[in-house]
Amino acid sequence: MVIVAGHLEVDPAQREAYLAGCVAVVEQARRTAGCLDFAITADPVDPARVVVFERWDSVEAVEAFRGSGPGEEQTAEIRSASVAEYDVADVRPLT
Repeated sequence: MVIVAGHLEVDPAQREAYLAGCVAVVEQARRTAGCLDFAITADPVDPARVVVFERWDSVEAVEAFRGSGPGEEQTAEIRSASVAEYDVADVRPLT
């Protein structure tokens, strides 16, 4: 399993428009083979922060989807980004 997680910083006045522009990417990702979860959401505390969380069943699935992310216009809205990919060796469900 692969997790992609982190956050983006955008202009607080533009965050809702940025998130609205991400809807199609989220929908596309969730329909992609190997996608277990995919979310791009507003941080409830920081008005500039956008939280990114993706869960994939394999590196191959992530790589097949790459390039389907934000377009040039959306990328221009990002002030900074801290997003990383994590290889998961084990999963323990919470009960």
